[in-house]
Amino acid sequence: MSAIRGARERARTEVTAAIKEEARRQLAREGAAKLSLRAVARELGMVSSALYRYFPSRDELLTALIVDAYDALGAGAEAALAKADGQEPVERWSAVCRAVREWALAHPHEYALIYGSPVPGYSAPQTTVVPASRVGLALLAIVGDAHAAGTLSVPGEAEVPEAVRGDARALAGTLGIELPDAALARFVAAWAQLFGLVSFELFGQFNGIVEAREEFFGQAVATLGRTAGLP
Repeated sequence: MSAIRGARERARTEVTAAIKEEARRQLAREGAAKLSLRAVARELGMVSSALYRYFPSRDELLTALIVDAYDALGAGAEAALAKADGQEPVERWSAVCRAVREWALAHPHEYALIYGSPVPGYSAPQTTVVPASRVGLALLAIVGDAHAAGTLSVPGEAEVPEAVRGDARALAGTLGIELPDAALARFVAAWAQLFGLVSFELFGQFNGIVEAREEFFGQAVATLGRTAGLP
């Protein structure tokens, strides 16, 4: 029985992977808003009822694609952080940021799925939160290390509005980290600007404005690292 069960699990894994791969092709052709389980089933030569046994709804398939995208991006960021171990804080920060950009350029449709326009009628469940946090946590580890070493530049409390510091305190409690409220608020701003840079490049807002894309990005993210307080 165990051999039969193992074969069935392998078959299910293979079919699930094929469904998601075809769905990614649809994302590239049509965009997330037009993702259709029936179209995926048709391209795979499956009847719709068979596909529903793997993904009961479009939203569940979208969630699986979103989690995969966040995990792939996060894995790239974490690998870059590990490779940059021992380097200066801004260099580690820049290495993670470059990994984010490289993944986005290599997977534009998946990046658009997680950082582009919201999909009409879709609301991401809690299962996407942890995968979505991986890049931020990789960057936050660098800031935390600098704070622990006493080299992090921390803004005065008066520089950050109390309401913003309140949000930072709530986030610190959720993440279980010890970082001054003002420093965490400044980090969140730098983290958001990273994805603004990537999105501007990927979605064409830099066309006719920035030609030296890689050099511009390198300079910009190093500045963001210093803005986050890194020495």
